Amino acid sequence: MAIEVRKVVLESVSDASGLSEAIDEGVFDADGVIAVVGKTEGNGGVNDFTRILADQAFREVLMARGTRSEAEVAEIPMVWSGGTDGILCPHATVFARVDDVAPAGDDPRLAVGYAMSDVILPEDIGRPAMVEKVAGGVQRAMAEAGIDDPADVHYVQTKTPLLVMETINDAKARGHTVYTEDPLESMNVSNGTSALGIAVALGEIPMPGADQIGHDLSLYSSVASCSSGVELDRAQTVVVGNVRGAGGRYRIGHDVMHDALDFEGVYRAIRSAGLELPERARAEDLDGKLVNVFAKCEADPTSRLRGRRQVSLDDSDVHHHRHIKGAVGGVIAAAVDDPAVFVSVAALHQGPSGGGPVAAIVDLG
Repeated sequence: MAIEVRKVVLESVSDASGLSEAIDEGVFDADGVIAVVGKTEGNGGVNDFTRILADQAFREVLMARGTRSEAEVAEIPMVWSGGTDGILCPHATVFARVDDVAPAGDDPRLAVGYAMSDVILPEDIGRPAMVEKVAGGVQRAMAEAGIDDPADVHYVQTKTPLLVMETINDAKARGHTVYTEDPLESMNVSNGTSALGIAVALGEIPMPGADQIGHDLSLYSSVASCSSGVELDRAQTVVVGNVRGAGGRYRIGHDVMHDALDFEGVYRAIRSAGLELPERARAEDLDGKLVNVFAKCEADPTSRLRGRRQVSLDDSDVHHHRHIKGAVGGVIAAAVDDPAVFVSVAALHQGPSGGGPVAAIVDLG
Protein backbone atom coordinates (compact mmCIF):
# COMPACT_ATOMS: atom_id res chain seq x y z
CA MET A 1 0.00 0.00 0.00
CA ALA A 2 1.11 3.55 -0.69
CA ILE A 3 1.48 6.28 1.93
CA GLU A 4 -0.80 9.33 2.02
CA VAL A 5 0.37 12.40 3.97
CA ARG A 6 -1.91 15.21 5.09
CA LYS A 7 -1.11 18.27 7.21
CA VAL A 8 -3.96 19.50 9.40
CA VAL A 9 -4.14 22.58 11.63
CA LEU A 10 -5.18 22.42 15.30
CA GLU A 11 -7.69 25.22 15.86
CA SER A 12 -7.66 24.62 19.63
CA VAL A 13 -5.67 22.62 22.15
CA SER A 14 -7.74 19.47 21.69
CA ASP A 15 -8.98 20.02 18.13
CA ALA A 16 -8.93 17.00 15.83
CA SER A 17 -11.46 18.30 13.30
CA GLY A 18 -8.83 18.36 10.56
CA LEU A 19 -8.30 14.64 11.01
CA SER A 20 -12.06 14.02 10.95
CA GLU A 21 -12.47 16.07 7.78
CA ALA A 22 -9.70 14.17 5.99
CA ILE A 23 -11.42 10.89 6.85
CA ASP A 24 -14.84 12.22 5.79
CA GLU A 25 -13.40 13.45 2.48
CA GLY A 26 -11.96 10.02 1.76
CA VAL A 27 -8.33 11.12 1.82
CA PHE A 28 -7.67 8.01 3.93
CA ASP A 29 -9.57 5.66 6.23
CA ALA A 30 -9.31 5.92 10.00
CA ASP A 31 -7.94 2.39 10.07
CA GLY A 32 -5.22 3.38 7.61
CA VAL A 33 -3.57 5.93 9.91
CA ILE A 34 -0.17 4.64 10.98
CA ALA A 35 1.56 7.67 12.55
CA VAL A 36 1.10 11.31 13.55
CA VAL A 37 3.80 13.94 14.12
CA GLY A 38 2.54 17.24 15.48
CA LYS A 39 3.15 20.54 17.24
CA THR A 40 1.04 21.69 20.18
CA GLU A 41 0.79 25.10 21.79
CA GLY A 42 2.07 24.42 25.30
CA ASN A 43 5.34 25.42 26.92
CA GLY A 44 7.33 22.55 25.43
CA GLY A 45 8.61 21.62 28.89
CA VAL A 46 8.37 18.60 31.15
CA ASN A 47 4.87 19.63 32.31
CA ASP A 48 3.43 20.43 28.87
CA PHE A 49 0.06 18.68 29.02
CA THR A 50 -1.14 20.04 25.68
CA ARG A 51 0.66 17.08 24.15
CA ILE A 52 -1.57 14.70 26.09
CA LEU A 53 -4.75 16.63 25.16
CA ALA A 54 -3.92 16.54 21.45
CA ASP A 55 -3.01 12.87 21.67
CA GLN A 56 -6.32 11.99 23.32
CA ALA A 57 -8.33 13.99 20.75
CA PHE A 58 -6.70 12.32 17.75
CA ARG A 59 -7.03 8.82 19.21
CA GLU A 60 -10.70 9.41 20.02
CA VAL A 61 -11.39 10.26 16.36
CA LEU A 62 -9.62 7.11 15.17
CA MET A 63 -11.62 4.95 17.56
CA ALA A 64 -14.93 6.63 16.64
CA ARG A 65 -14.35 6.51 12.85
CA GLY A 66 -12.55 3.19 12.54
CA THR A 67 -12.83 -0.43 13.59
CA ARG A 68 -9.65 -0.78 15.62
CA SER A 69 -9.89 -1.42 19.33
CA GLU A 70 -8.77 1.05 21.96
CA ALA A 71 -5.67 -1.08 22.56
CA GLU A 72 -4.83 -1.10 18.85
CA VAL A 73 -5.30 2.66 18.52
CA ALA A 74 -3.13 3.15 21.61
CA GLU A 75 -0.24 1.50 19.74
CA ILE A 76 -0.28 4.06 16.90
CA PRO A 77 2.81 6.30 17.26
CA MET A 78 1.85 9.91 17.87
CA VAL A 79 4.80 12.17 18.50
CA TRP A 80 3.73 15.56 19.83
CA SER A 81 6.27 18.35 20.23
CA GLY A 82 5.13 21.11 22.54
CA GLY A 83 5.69 24.80 21.96
CA THR A 84 4.65 26.97 19.01
CA ASP A 85 6.72 30.00 19.93
CA GLY A 86 6.73 33.06 17.72
CA ILE A 87 4.63 32.58 14.60
CA LEU A 88 4.60 28.77 14.59
CA CYS A 89 1.17 27.21 14.10
CA PRO A 90 -0.14 24.16 16.01
CA HIS A 91 -0.64 21.38 13.47
CA ALA A 92 -0.20 17.68 12.80
CA THR A 93 1.14 15.66 9.89
CA VAL A 94 -0.84 12.45 9.48
CA PHE A 95 0.63 9.41 7.72
CA ALA A 96 -1.79 6.76 6.45
CA ARG A 97 -1.68 3.67 4.26
CA VAL A 98 -3.95 3.84 1.20
CA ASP A 99 -4.58 1.81 -1.94
CA ASP A 100 -2.50 3.33 -4.73
CA VAL A 101 -4.72 4.54 -7.57
CA ALA A 102 -1.93 4.23 -10.14
CA PRO A 103 0.48 1.39 -10.93
CA ALA A 104 3.56 1.64 -8.74
CA GLY A 105 6.60 2.70 -10.74
CA ASP A 106 10.26 2.17 -10.00
CA ASP A 107 10.79 5.69 -8.67
CA PRO A 108 11.48 5.99 -4.94
CA ARG A 109 8.37 6.93 -2.99
CA LEU A 110 7.56 7.51 0.66
CA ALA A 111 7.69 4.60 3.11
CA VAL A 112 7.04 4.67 6.84
CA GLY A 113 7.94 2.17 9.54
CA TYR A 114 7.30 2.11 13.28
CA ALA A 115 8.77 0.25 16.24
CA MET A 116 9.20 0.46 19.98
CA SER A 117 12.53 -0.09 21.71
CA ASP A 118 13.14 -2.20 24.74
CA VAL A 119 12.28 -0.50 28.04
CA ILE A 120 14.60 2.42 28.81
CA LEU A 121 15.32 2.58 32.53
CA PRO A 122 15.99 5.89 34.29
CA GLU A 123 19.65 4.96 34.73
CA ASP A 124 19.95 4.25 30.95
CA ILE A 125 19.22 7.83 29.91
CA GLY A 126 22.40 9.58 28.79
CA ARG A 127 24.34 6.34 28.71
CA PRO A 128 25.40 3.68 26.15
CA ALA A 129 22.58 1.33 27.19
CA MET A 130 20.04 3.81 25.82
CA VAL A 131 22.04 4.28 22.61
CA GLU A 132 21.92 0.53 22.02
CA LYS A 133 18.21 0.23 22.78
CA VAL A 134 17.28 3.11 20.47
CA ALA A 135 19.48 1.69 17.69
CA GLY A 136 17.66 -1.62 17.94
CA GLY A 137 14.28 0.12 17.63
CA VAL A 138 15.42 2.08 14.57
CA GLN A 139 16.56 -1.09 12.81
CA ARG A 140 13.21 -2.76 13.49
CA ALA A 141 11.34 0.29 12.18
CA MET A 142 13.46 0.25 9.00
CA ALA A 143 12.58 -3.38 8.43
CA GLU A 144 8.89 -2.62 8.95
CA ALA A 145 9.13 0.16 6.35
CA GLY A 146 10.84 -2.15 3.87
CA ILE A 147 14.00 -0.01 3.85
CA ASP A 148 17.23 -1.97 3.43
CA ASP A 149 19.73 0.81 2.73
CA PRO A 150 20.32 3.38 5.50
CA ALA A 151 20.92 5.96 2.74
CA ASP A 152 17.20 5.74 1.95
CA VAL A 153 16.28 6.94 5.47
CA HIS A 154 15.70 10.69 5.55
CA TYR A 155 13.85 11.32 8.82
CA VAL A 156 13.72 9.45 12.12
CA GLN A 157 11.37 10.80 14.76
CA THR A 158 11.66 9.39 18.26
CA LYS A 159 9.85 10.03 21.51
CA THR A 160 11.70 8.81 24.59
CA PRO A 161 11.29 9.02 28.35
CA LEU A 162 12.95 11.76 30.36
CA LEU A 163 13.74 11.95 34.05
CA VAL A 164 11.31 13.23 36.65
CA MET A 165 11.72 13.10 40.41
CA GLU A 166 9.72 9.87 40.67
CA THR A 167 11.96 7.99 38.24
CA ILE A 168 15.13 9.57 39.65
CA ASN A 169 14.20 8.34 43.13
CA ASP A 170 13.27 4.93 41.72
CA ALA A 171 16.74 4.53 40.23
CA LYS A 172 18.36 5.58 43.51
CA ALA A 173 16.22 3.12 45.45
CA ARG A 174 17.53 0.33 43.23
CA GLY A 175 21.12 1.40 43.82
CA HIS A 176 21.70 3.25 40.54
CA THR A 177 22.77 6.76 39.63
CA VAL A 178 21.26 8.95 36.92
CA TYR A 179 22.94 11.22 34.36
CA THR A 180 21.31 14.36 35.79
CA GLU A 181 18.83 15.19 38.54
CA ASP A 182 17.46 18.18 36.61
CA PRO A 183 14.27 17.05 34.76
CA LEU A 184 14.49 19.84 32.16
CA GLU A 185 18.13 19.08 31.40
CA SER A 186 17.22 15.38 31.11
CA MET A 187 14.99 16.29 28.15
CA ASN A 188 18.02 17.51 26.22
CA VAL A 189 20.09 14.52 27.33
CA SER A 190 17.39 12.00 26.39
CA ASN A 191 17.01 13.61 22.97
CA GLY A 192 20.75 13.61 22.38
CA THR A 193 21.23 10.01 23.46
CA SER A 194 18.38 8.94 21.21
CA ALA A 195 20.00 10.80 18.30
CA LEU A 196 23.24 8.90 18.85
CA GLY A 197 21.26 5.65 18.78
CA ILE A 198 19.80 6.68 15.41
CA ALA A 199 23.27 7.59 14.12
CA VAL A 200 24.67 4.22 15.21
CA ALA A 201 21.77 2.31 13.63
CA LEU A 202 22.27 4.09 10.30
CA GLY A 203 26.05 3.78 10.30
CA GLU A 204 26.62 7.53 10.60
CA ILE A 205 28.94 7.06 13.60
CA PRO A 206 30.50 4.17 15.54
CA MET A 207 29.20 3.33 18.98
CA PRO A 208 30.11 6.29 21.23
CA GLY A 209 31.79 5.99 24.59
CA ALA A 210 29.99 7.03 27.75
CA ASP A 211 32.17 10.14 28.06
CA GLN A 212 31.18 11.32 24.55
CA ILE A 213 27.42 11.37 25.17
CA GLY A 214 26.31 14.96 25.66
CA HIS A 215 29.87 16.25 25.28
CA ASP A 216 31.41 15.38 21.89
CA LEU A 217 29.38 17.66 19.62
CA SER A 218 31.16 16.39 16.53
CA LEU A 219 29.00 13.27 16.83
CA TYR A 220 25.51 13.68 15.37
CA SER A 221 22.84 12.26 13.12
CA SER A 222 21.74 14.24 10.08
CA VAL A 223 18.26 12.67 10.05
CA ALA A 224 17.36 12.52 13.75
CA SER A 225 14.47 14.47 15.25
CA CYS A 226 14.17 13.49 18.88
CA SER A 227 11.61 14.48 21.49
CA SER A 228 11.02 13.24 25.01
CA GLY A 229 8.28 13.30 27.58
CA VAL A 230 6.72 11.69 30.61
CA GLU A 231 4.20 9.62 28.65
CA LEU A 232 6.26 6.48 27.95
CA ASP A 233 9.15 4.30 29.10
CA ARG A 234 10.47 3.17 25.71
CA ALA A 235 11.69 4.84 22.54
CA GLN A 236 8.77 5.27 20.17
CA THR A 237 10.35 5.37 16.72
CA VAL A 238 9.01 6.43 13.33
CA VAL A 239 11.34 5.96 10.35
CA VAL A 240 10.49 7.81 7.13
CA GLY A 241 12.34 7.15 3.91
CA ASN A 242 11.92 6.20 0.29
CA VAL A 243 11.47 2.76 -1.29
CA ARG A 244 11.49 1.95 -4.99
CA GLY A 245 8.15 0.60 -6.13
CA ALA A 246 6.33 1.75 -2.99
CA GLY A 247 3.81 3.71 -5.05
CA GLY A 248 2.08 6.92 -4.07
CA ARG A 249 2.81 10.56 -4.81
CA TYR A 250 5.22 11.54 -2.07
CA ARG A 251 8.96 11.55 -1.53
CA ILE A 252 11.13 12.73 1.37
CA GLY A 253 14.61 14.27 1.43
CA HIS A 254 16.87 15.82 4.01
CA ASP A 255 19.83 18.09 4.65
CA VAL A 256 21.03 20.16 7.60
CA MET A 257 20.78 23.78 8.62
CA HIS A 258 24.31 24.76 9.60
CA ASP A 259 23.04 27.58 11.80
CA ALA A 260 19.80 29.36 12.68
CA LEU A 261 19.88 31.54 9.55
CA ASP A 262 20.60 28.77 7.05
CA PHE A 263 17.31 28.87 5.13
CA GLU A 264 19.18 27.44 2.14
CA GLY A 265 19.34 24.20 4.14
CA VAL A 266 15.56 24.02 3.85
CA TYR A 267 15.74 24.34 0.07
CA ARG A 268 18.53 21.74 -0.06
CA ALA A 269 16.26 19.30 1.77
CA ILE A 270 13.41 20.03 -0.65
CA ARG A 271 15.70 19.43 -3.63
CA SER A 272 16.85 16.20 -1.97
CA ALA A 273 13.20 15.10 -1.98
CA GLY A 274 13.10 15.46 -5.76
CA LEU A 275 11.57 18.89 -6.35
CA GLU A 276 13.52 21.00 -8.82
CA LEU A 277 14.21 24.54 -7.62
CA PRO A 278 16.20 27.42 -9.09
CA GLU A 279 19.61 28.18 -7.61
CA ARG A 280 18.23 31.10 -5.59
CA ALA A 281 14.89 29.61 -4.58
CA ARG A 282 11.95 31.46 -3.08
CA ALA A 283 8.71 30.27 -1.51
CA GLU A 284 6.71 30.76 -4.71
CA ASP A 285 8.99 28.27 -6.49
CA LEU A 286 7.48 25.47 -4.37
CA ASP A 287 4.27 25.68 -6.42
CA GLY A 288 2.15 24.14 -3.65
CA LYS A 289 4.07 20.85 -3.76
CA LEU A 290 5.61 21.01 -0.30
CA VAL A 291 3.71 18.98 2.30
CA ASN A 292 5.77 19.88 5.35
CA VAL A 293 9.19 20.62 6.77
CA PHE A 294 10.55 18.97 9.94
CA ALA A 295 13.49 20.64 11.68
CA LYS A 296 15.47 20.55 14.89
CA CYS A 297 17.36 23.55 16.23
CA GLU A 298 19.34 24.83 19.18
CA ALA A 299 20.97 28.00 20.41
CA ASP A 300 24.61 27.89 19.36
CA PRO A 301 26.62 26.93 22.47
CA THR A 302 29.33 29.43 21.47
CA SER A 303 26.78 32.27 21.84
CA ARG A 304 27.75 33.50 18.37
CA LEU A 305 25.78 33.56 15.13
CA ARG A 306 27.79 34.39 12.02
CA GLY A 307 30.25 36.26 14.18
CA ARG A 308 27.62 38.25 16.06
CA ARG A 309 27.16 37.99 19.83
CA GLN A 310 24.00 36.23 21.04
CA VAL A 311 22.47 36.53 24.53
CA SER A 312 19.70 33.93 24.70
CA LEU A 313 21.82 31.50 26.71
CA ASP A 314 22.25 34.20 29.37
CA ASP A 315 18.53 35.03 29.59
CA SER A 316 17.15 34.15 33.03
CA ASP A 317 13.61 35.22 32.15
CA VAL A 318 12.94 33.31 28.92
CA HIS A 319 14.60 29.93 28.32
CA HIS A 320 16.83 29.79 25.26
CA HIS A 321 14.64 27.01 23.84
CA ARG A 322 11.84 29.55 23.42
CA HIS A 323 14.15 32.07 21.76
CA ILE A 324 15.63 29.71 19.19
CA LYS A 325 12.40 27.90 18.37
CA GLY A 326 10.65 31.16 17.58
CA ALA A 327 13.61 32.44 15.58
CA VAL A 328 14.19 29.32 13.47
CA GLY A 329 10.44 28.89 13.07
CA GLY A 330 10.30 32.34 11.53
CA VAL A 331 13.23 31.61 9.20
CA ILE A 332 11.69 28.37 7.91
CA ALA A 333 8.16 29.78 7.70
CA ALA A 334 9.46 32.65 5.56
CA ALA A 335 11.37 30.22 3.34
CA VAL A 336 8.25 28.16 2.57
CA ASP A 337 5.51 30.77 3.16
CA ASP A 338 3.77 28.68 5.83
CA PRO A 339 3.93 28.99 9.64
CA ALA A 340 2.60 25.42 10.08
CA VAL A 341 6.03 23.82 10.06
CA PHE A 342 7.48 21.34 12.55
CA VAL A 343 10.30 23.02 14.49
CA SER A 344 11.58 21.41 17.65
CA VAL A 345 14.38 22.29 20.06
CA ALA A 346 16.83 20.40 22.29
CA ALA A 347 18.87 19.32 19.27
CA LEU A 348 21.87 17.83 21.07
CA HIS A 349 23.65 15.41 18.68
CA GLN A 350 21.03 16.23 16.03
CA GLY A 351 22.76 17.96 13.15
CA PRO A 352 25.80 20.22 13.50
CA SER A 353 26.19 22.18 16.72
CA GLY A 354 24.17 25.39 16.52
CA GLY A 355 22.15 24.05 13.60
CA GLY A 356 20.07 20.95 13.07
CA PRO A 357 18.64 18.42 10.64
CA VAL A 358 15.83 19.41 8.27
CA ALA A 359 13.62 17.02 6.31
CA ALA A 360 11.03 17.84 3.67
CA ILE A 361 8.16 15.85 2.16
CA VAL A 362 7.00 16.85 -1.30
CA ASP A 363 4.09 15.84 -3.51
CA LEU A 364 5.48 14.76 -6.89
CA GLY A 365 2.04 13.95 -8.32
